[in-house]
Amino acid sequence: MVEAFQLQMNEYLPLRDVVFQTLRQAILRGELKPGERLMEIHLAQKLGVSRTPVREAIRKLELEGLVLMIPRKGAVVAEITVSDLEDVLEVRSALEELAVKCACRKITSEQISQLKEAAEAFGNSLKGDDISACAQADETFHGVIYQATGNRRLVQMLSNLREQMYRYRVEYLKDRQSHQILLQEHREIMRALERKDEEAAARITAIHIERQKENIINSLTKKE
Repeated sequence: MVEAFQLQMNEYLPLRDVVFQTLRQAILRGELKPGERLMEIHLAQKLGVSRTPVREAIRKLELEGLVLMIPRKGAVVAEITVSDLEDVLEVRSALEELAVKCACRKITSEQISQLKEAAEAFGNSLKGDDISACAQADETFHGVIYQATGNRRLVQMLSNLREQMYRYRVEYLKDRQSHQILLQEHREIMRALERKDEEAAARITAIHIERQKENIINSLTKKE
């Protein structure tokens, strides 16, 4: 087991959430590798906590799809597979297209301003080397669109799906050649929302997600 990661303390969060975030980041950064066993005792000793918050964190990671429970082996870090990617993106594409159409009808001038700020922040994040910061900025951009729908159920579903997408989003952002295309697609989505053009917004969103799928599959295939 990799020994690089440490407990990321946060006085505003319960210990179980701190342990969860620490293990989550270790998986997303590749410090805990796909297929690696997550042994409660070892992790508890390493992080200096009891087994209870570790056990709770592992359950939450399983719900996100980052951890699998395997009979007679226990918890292991989930592999990044093409099949899982296609399943997640099939659902995401349908929900994102619905969201952007709803947002076209309801988005306010204030939310348009927030979207522009989020697009600019995403562009600035791509200038650095922190892939996690880029992924967070990308999520923030899409999060503005989700909130603009005014549909709490839809926001909740997309937020849950966003967690499952995080590793794939990070994988996509590792490819610097895709960055300018991402920026352009964000701008086109933003302009369609500003015009309240539902069909254009949905079409660009579908292309945006399909291109991500193709790039990630190519990346995963190269690693095999």
